[in-house]
Amino acid sequence: MGTPADSTRPDHASPAPVPPGGAPPDPAAPGLVPAGRTSPEAGRASGRTAPAGGPHGGAPPRPPASLSPSRAADFMRCPLLYRLRVIDRLPEKPSEAATRGTVVHAVLERLFDSPAAERTPERARAMVPGEWERLLAARPELAGLFAAAEGALDAEALAAWLESAGRLVERWFTLEDPTRLEPAERELYVETVLESGLTLRGYVDRLDVAPATGDLRVVDYKTGKAPRPEYADEPLFQMRFYALVLWRLRGVVPRRLQLVYLGSGDVRTYDPSQEDLLRTERRLLALWEAIKEATTSGDWRPRRTPLCGWCDHQALCPEFGGTPPPYPLPLARIAGTGPVVGENGPV
Repeated sequence: MGTPADSTRPDHASPAPVPPGGAPPDPAAPGLVPAGRTSPEAGRASGRTAPAGGPHGGAPPRPPASLSPSRAADFMRCPLLYRLRVIDRLPEKPSEAATRGTVVHAVLERLFDSPAAERTPERARAMVPGEWERLLAARPELAGLFAAAEGALDAEALAAWLESAGRLVERWFTLEDPTRLEPAERELYVETVLESGLTLRGYVDRLDVAPATGDLRVVDYKTGKAPRPEYADEPLFQMRFYALVLWRLRGVVPRRLQLVYLGSGDVRTYDPSQEDLLRTERRLLALWEAIKEATTSGDWRPRRTPLCGWCDHQALCPEFGGTPPPYPLPLARIAGTGPVVGENGPV
């Protein structure tokens, strides 16, 4: 069905683990178009366990009013994964990789609080334990990632994990020179409402503005490895999403989109055009229609991919012999005027 997010920050579209011998599947493949309605006999295979009106004939959940890059990627990867995360709001186990991504992002954000001359690899590495402690204070359950069998702290495992985070931070200095950068924004929350009524929202890791021209560069850090070029659509889709929102907000198409892959030491760039962003907007509207159709019909089809091995929800997935929870959930759990926010962040 999919894979947990690589960052525990809400709404962060994350790089999925690259399965052995291959890269993540192309999210432009089936899953973008609305799923067809199925007969009751086909309900189990489609991820629908009750009629759209609910087991007692109530109204189905309302379609979402907003999309983030991560939730859009979930639906394109596997509609059932989207349902379990957004509508059922099922919790997912924290992972070392996801937590490492959060710590690394925090270091790269806060390093710019220091004067340019002090933005050194040594200083950045020294920040890693402190950012881990800050995250642990906010999320004490993460201590379980490094618990020994008796429940005590496995100091050796924690030290090795902190060292791996430090290596990622240090590698960044081989890709960019923070002493020559003065970001206009860091961890920038962006939101816009399209004419259709769909709200797009997300967090931009870093926004650079050229002093002379005002050109925008959107930068996103990835703690995983760069995918092969033929599988680069999903991270580029995320970046075009951000570019579209910024264009709608500021009236300027970003000059450059930049992905910084710390796991492999690669930098990928793309210069979007208005035509690119208009295509992205049409794709998002089609995706929104597909989600509304699935919400109305209750037809959330699982999609088997190489990433299923990393999914927390295999026990509920028909592809693995499981049965999803009854659908829809009581309206009280998902109704409201604001954005839907679940265990894994906003829709």
